[in-house]
Amino acid sequence: MRRKTKEEYIEIICLLEREQGRAQTGMIAEAIDVKPPSVTEMLRKLEEKGLIIYEPYAGATLTRAGQEMARDLRQRHRTFADLLGLLGVNAGTAEADACQFEHHVSSETLEHLRLFLEFLRESPEGRQSLEDFREFRRRRG
Repeated sequence: MRRKTKEEYIEIICLLEREQGRAQTGMIAEAIDVKPPSVTEMLRKLEEKGLIIYEPYAGATLTRAGQEMARDLRQRHRTFADLLGLLGVNAGTAEADACQFEHHVSSETLEHLRLFLEFLRESPEGRQSLEDFREFRRRRG
């Protein structure tokens, strides 16, 4: 089992906080398939960084900085999922792959991808390029 990143913890804490009001250690452990002691260790580290407020036995909630990080991660995820969707990748695969990409790309690359997606969606040339690509894929498929 690979080690989970702090970003993955922030994402699941955000999700559980929205659904349950807070993210308890056991819930986090189950959601990301790690042992509760590993979750506790990471929660203490995230609290030291000012990303969460952690109360043993009660759980964790995001601070403003944690909420900003979660928002940034959602935006990163959406950018990649949208790009993959435009390329014709099925939704489930696009979502799974976006989870991987979002943690391993620079801000510069992400900004260029966002601009490219904006171009494809909003300019006549971009929309035509998308249509041409879909036709190309159809002929090749």
